[in-house]
Amino acid sequence: MSALARWCYRHRLLTALIWLGVLVGLGAVSQSVGSAFSTTLSAPSTESSKALDLLKKNSPAASGDRDTVVWHTSGGKVTDSAVRQDLTGVLDRIAKAPGVASVSSPYAPGGAGQISKDTTTAYATVTLDKAANDVDKAQVEHVISLVKQARTDQVDVQYGGQAFRAAENEIKPTSEIVGVIAALLIMLLLFRSLWAATLPILTAVAGVGAGIMGTGVLSHTLSIPDVATTVAALVGLGVGIDYALFIVNRHRKGLMAGSSVEDAAARALDTSGRAVIFAGLTVVVALLGQYALGIGFLNGMAAASALTVALTVLASITLLPALLGLMGHRVLSRKQRTRLREHGPVQEEQKGVWGRWASAVLAKPRGKALLALLVMVVISLPVFSLRLGNADAGNDPSSSASRQSYDLLADGFGPGFNGPLLLVAQAPHAKDKTALESLATDLSGVKGVAQVVAPPLAPGQDVATIQVVPTTSPQSVQTTDLITHLRDDVVPGAEKGTDLQVYVGGSTASGVDFSDVIVSKLPLFIVIIVSLGCLLMMVAFRSVLVPLIGVVMNLLTMGVAFGAVVAAFQWGWISEALGAGAAGPVEAFAPVMMIAILFGLSMDYQVFLISRMHEEWTLSRDNARAVRIGQAETGRIITAAAVIMACVFAAFMFSGQRIVAEFGLGLALAVLLDVLLVRMVIVPALMHLFGKRNWWLPRWLDKLLPHLSIEGTPDEAPDTAADGRERDRQDVPVGR
Repeated sequence: MSALARWCYRHRLLTALIWLGVLVGLGAVSQSVGSAFSTTLSAPSTESSKALDLLKKNSPAASGDRDTVVWHTSGGKVTDSAVRQDLTGVLDRIAKAPGVASVSSPYAPGGAGQISKDTTTAYATVTLDKAANDVDKAQVEHVISLVKQARTDQVDVQYGGQAFRAAENEIKPTSEIVGVIAALLIMLLLFRSLWAATLPILTAVAGVGAGIMGTGVLSHTLSIPDVATTVAALVGLGVGIDYALFIVNRHRKGLMAGSSVEDAAARALDTSGRAVIFAGLTVVVALLGQYALGIGFLNGMAAASALTVALTVLASITLLPALLGLMGHRVLSRKQRTRLREHGPVQEEQKGVWGRWASAVLAKPRGKALLALLVMVVISLPVFSLRLGNADAGNDPSSSASRQSYDLLADGFGPGFNGPLLLVAQAPHAKDKTALESLATDLSGVKGVAQVVAPPLAPGQDVATIQVVPTTSPQSVQTTDLITHLRDDVVPGAEKGTDLQVYVGGSTASGVDFSDVIVSKLPLFIVIIVSLGCLLMMVAFRSVLVPLIGVVMNLLTMGVAFGAVVAAFQWGWISEALGAGAAGPVEAFAPVMMIAILFGLSMDYQVFLISRMHEEWTLSRDNARAVRIGQAETGRIITAAAVIMACVFAAFMFSGQRIVAEFGLGLALAVLLDVLLVRMVIVPALMHLFGKRNWWLPRWLDKLLPHLSIEGTPDEAPDTAADGRERDRQDVPVGR
């Protein structure tokens, strides 16, 4: 690592220009080819996915996204001639708009069912020519503009549906900017140097920028959802700033100890740089572990985040040493430069707040560990009420058009109207068609069914659809039970003795299937990343106990994250205040992504903490001393890093998108408590209690495992004698 650092240092201008060229090149390519993001929350081989595939194959036009325009009159009826004339004209213009396949108007023959019983609410179905994730955004925005033109003081016109909702809820870059500003202010307080505070920001932004642009290009070959770039930015900024922060901090210590700029940079990369690579590897491994689930949506999220994290690590070990060379001693505060010039090298002291705290933990480890553990457990308790699902427009902010459309339809036509089930049937023979007609009749009498719409089969067709409107909302447990009842009891009875094939699909059923697949595969995912994390830690620290402690603590941290998310969003304690809508189930894919991210980040802090303890253990073979010194010397910087990362994550709580807000809150609170309570209290307390057993590894296992050093060679006194190397001019502190 030191060789890489010295090369980047000596060719600092070239290294910076290479990174600039990479960013400009990726930007040009990204701008040229654009992106091809695809957001499809479906799991392969489920009944809902089979229904969609059958519909796409036989009725491509019917498989396009179906959105809704709904209007409500406050002082009259929707059937009044003035209202009818105005809305008919708007619907005609929408029908002729690019990207629209058809419009089903309540004023057309057979459209009476699209008018509420009290005649104050009506809706039109707008069928697009493509699925929501494939439709042209500009075309959707044009339709929305036409809808808005129909609004008057007496007629409230709103729009809803996946395509309309996606256009309305587009994430703005405000969250990233706020997070970066907060991180910069914290590092200014920490380093007292604008240059030192700016370097981690520049490094992280370079890595994240390359990752996001690379993700856009990668979306042409992989199925990547559009929200993946936001999650990648969230994770990349957090880890990127932290990784660079650790290296800059170690570099500053080297300078204050009397090392040259080049030697300090080389030493920082050979110690903290190794830990950064190892920490980044754990995050990437945890993220890519999602591929074991075999779900395309999660694969795309994992690929985007892993690519961004890898590029932030690359920036930390190449671009950062070059920037350190360009900055010279300006990474020190003015007071530090004066002190170094007037008094010479300063050896690091193990005093201060964190030194005293480390001694306090050593004095009474059991009581402090129990208290910290109690706090973590209490915050985690809501996790036992976790209910997975897919937030719909009913969970959008009350001011959004999608939420208002949702509420109007629920009030006018019933809560289940916003999530109808779509039964797709294949009836190749006359007997099958008869059985299908009987099924449509029987569905009306099924408990939990409010309405059944079964258009007759056209001559020569053998694929039909039946729309079933539940009596309960899409997120209701009763709606999930209805789907199960239809699949297990009602549909098999109709298919018996025929060649009829009926699949229960639609967006609501698709969400239920997606959640079921996630829940069924979640234990496998946890086992995979826990096993890989244990193995990596075992290789790094030659210990059995240290990795086990780390894994158990990581699981506890995950409990805190999910507990906070359940209370805030599922119970609705603060979801409306965050602009994330009403209470509702937690997004189905949130646990997988959060487990992957948190496991990697928690391992990061474990690595930075334990690597310093292990470094001291190899020198002294005194466990109490090793744990105390490791905690004292890393406490300040690890805590600062956690606060920075928590600020970056917390900024995303106000993004306006529910899933991003869930990530922001869960990750921010979990990271903060992980460091303050787990890494700074529970872990060192347990290591004091276990003593030398922390570093035990069976000889046979030691022979099997590869040897990997993440601490580098032990620190030595800076070389002040002439050693054949010519000092760089920047090695002499100048200026004030």
